[in-house]
Amino acid sequence: MIRNVTVLGSTGSIGCSTLDVIGRHPDRYRAFALTAASSATKMAEQVLQHQPLYAVMLNPSAAVELQALLPADCPTTVLSGADAIAEVAAHVDVDMVMAAIVGAAGLIPTLAAARTGKRVLLANKEALVMAGPLFMAAVRDGGAELLPIDSEHNAIFQSMPASYQGDFGQHGIRKILLTASGGPFRGWTAEQLQDVTPAQAVAHPNWSMGQKISVDSATLMNKGLELIEACFLFNCQPDDIQVVVHRQSVIHSMVQYCDGSVIAQLGQPDMRTPIAYGLAWPQRIDAGVKNLDLFEIARFDFETVDDATFPALTLARRAFAVGDTMPAVMNAANEIAVEAFLQEQIGFNRIPSLVAQVMDSHTPRVIHQLDDVLEADDWARQQARQYLHSSVNEVGL
Repeated sequence: MIRNVTVLGSTGSIGCSTLDVIGRHPDRYRAFALTAASSATKMAEQVLQHQPLYAVMLNPSAAVELQALLPADCPTTVLSGADAIAEVAAHVDVDMVMAAIVGAAGLIPTLAAARTGKRVLLANKEALVMAGPLFMAAVRDGGAELLPIDSEHNAIFQSMPASYQGDFGQHGIRKILLTASGGPFRGWTAEQLQDVTPAQAVAHPNWSMGQKISVDSATLMNKGLELIEACFLFNCQPDDIQVVVHRQSVIHSMVQYCDGSVIAQLGQPDMRTPIAYGLAWPQRIDAGVKNLDLFEIARFDFETVDDATFPALTLARRAFAVGDTMPAVMNAANEIAVEAFLQEQIGFNRIPSLVAQVMDSHTPRVIHQLDDVLEADDWARQQARQYLHSSVNEVGL
């Protein structure tokens, strides 16, 4: 039986990799709907190749551009707007949803998929970081299947017992070992980081990723977001997770057991592997990824995290410990800070300090509904922009 897949964020790196895997198995999967923000030219290429039933652009003008790029006899219906993106995620004919929209924009359609009982392939960290309790309740109440696609969480999932239900004690789990590449500035000092450029920050040594995620990897905020995500996915606490810098990015994460065993998942640094695992689980299919040659790798290196130079991980632990709306505020402030850095408005070291400044100003509120999350997100963005404006004025004076 062919399974229909909606790809949220199809023109991004995860979305493109997902379509690559789907295209290798036309007898198993069909791209039912594709969504993107504004990349009309790339979307047109994907539509012509995969012939989805729907193509949705967040930006209405991009939808007009997309329609003009498609031939008159193209069977794909072009839609626009956030509501339409949520609708194709929750469509009755959809079996699986790849949640690959970067940032807070992915929260609402991913929630829609969970509430309607889809298999949710979660590559969007922010859905859990911003609204973890709300999202997990939607998965439970909607009868959805939640499979992590981030390489680290997918590796943890594969290294856990098949019967794991979120109780370390019953399964003899001692610790989750969450690996980090260390990004392009592993081993740098705070002084060296002062002059980092956006071009340097997005040049990840191992992975091919979008700009925002690449900067998060460079600051280690990406690992902070992953730590919070892991706490919700595996029903554990930050103290149950140890972040390990592993520069080869071959061991994607590990689980340590009380009998002295450590079970790890290894593979090429290629997102098609966890994507294929999520699509086919509990089976395995060809992902188009070359076999891992251990003799070529020759060695594995591990280091501890330099929390003083890279404070983002400490901020994430603090956000989870405080709970309520604090993780959403941290995430929103980080998005504004990264955007400002990419536009060369602030220096690299200012990213975590701006996030901390916004967090210090926030009074957490209990999350009862989605509006509580969205209000906290909006407040944090406004607060971050206000601090940015103030600092720019100070420099100008």
